[in-house]
Amino acid sequence: MERGTGEGAATGVPGSPGGRAPVAFTEVPHVAAPVGSDDELLAASLPWLDEGLRAGDLVVLSCPPETAALLTGALGERAGAVETDTRLCLLDATVPDAVAACQDLVRRARGTGSGRLRVAGQVRFGADALDRRDALRYEAAVNLLMAVRPVSGLCLFDRRELPAEVIAGAAATHPWVLTGGEVLPSGTFEDPTAWVRRLPQPREPIEESAPVLEVADAPSLAELRGLLRAVIQLRVPDPDQAADLHLAASEIASNAFRHGARPVSARVWADGERVVCAITDRGAGADIAFPGYRPAHGVDLARGGMGLWLTRKLWDHVDLLPGPAGFTVRLSSRLR
Repeated sequence: MERGTGEGAATGVPGSPGGRAPVAFTEVPHVAAPVGSDDELLAASLPWLDEGLRAGDLVVLSCPPETAALLTGALGERAGAVETDTRLCLLDATVPDAVAACQDLVRRARGTGSGRLRVAGQVRFGADALDRRDALRYEAAVNLLMAVRPVSGLCLFDRRELPAEVIAGAAATHPWVLTGGEVLPSGTFEDPTAWVRRLPQPREPIEESAPVLEVADAPSLAELRGLLRAVIQLRVPDPDQAADLHLAASEIASNAFRHGARPVSARVWADGERVVCAITDRGAGADIAFPGYRPAHGVDLARGGMGLWLTRKLWDHVDLLPGPAGFTVRLSSRLR
């Protein structure tokens, strides 16, 4: 498939904890704040926000509406100096959207008094295993995205609504944890790339059923694209979504023929609620922990490397799965 470098080549994260002493907010780029009540949420967030406002940072809330209302109400008159951008918390946004939003905010922050971006966020983890896995993968990737940028992020994890594995993932994906008003090194933080590679790869339940399309050895890219178009148009009621899903699946098929090794096979499952597409080739694949978070070669379209990024924008979930049958890119989306 697409042999870009993507994210995740780093083996360490600048600013990672080296000791156990508490530190000031200004010294840390990525902090987890587990909370169990509105009072705890305010106690964690307000000093963080206040420090940013006093320092002249570009201060941004990226939270669901109810949390944003709680925080802005507590800020009072100072709320007018705080911006809101829900893309960073994945509210009706994809990870590529969030990454692009962060880059835009960093550029804007350069014009502030401090030149620094400060974000208080509450990522939406979703209801199913794939949603939660992808949100944790995003939290891990943030360490790499922040490593060379003047950004500080406080990530709120609400114990009232999140399962235990997500709360445990907070400490594993954040170098620092805010506890009792003190920022302390996380005792379980891991290298983001290594941690993400060990995450389980949940299967969609419909993958246990018979596929609605199964191609063992596509004779050509054109024929495979045509078969994918026909089944997606038949199984995806919304014509705009069908066009988007087919466009991205065609990019993955193209990567398989261009960069992989034949045979190229494909399977599609659909059940009226979601659609899953798996495209496999016999090539070595790509070692990408964070597939499609950014274009593999940046914004230079002439260099290519846009396939996984485009796919990640158009499908809900994108997984790169090496295995004995070859290298598979699995795509999954809910139907609109």
